[in-house]
Amino acid sequence: MEEQWVTAIGLFAAACTTIAFFPQFWRAWKTKSTKDLSLSTFMIFWIGVLAWLAYGLLINNLPMILANSITILLGTGILILKFKYG
Repeated sequence: MEEQWVTAIGLFAAACTTIAFFPQFWRAWKTKSTKDLSLSTFMIFWIGVLAWLAYGLLINNLPMILANSITILLGTGILILKFKYG
């Protein structure tokens, strides 16, 4: 039973941190503007998320895998918009 609570907390935390990226992606998509985003900061963050995804896969941790997979997709979208709209 305790392991289920730990997984539930992990899934909740993963959902919060992943969903937090959606407003930025949506705003960049709608406004076609990313000039206020720091490319270097976002690249470092993206690499970190990729590393967390790899770690989650290596330890077979579902919350880490789900959250970081979705965050990588959103982050990649934001990076594409950043390169496209500068």
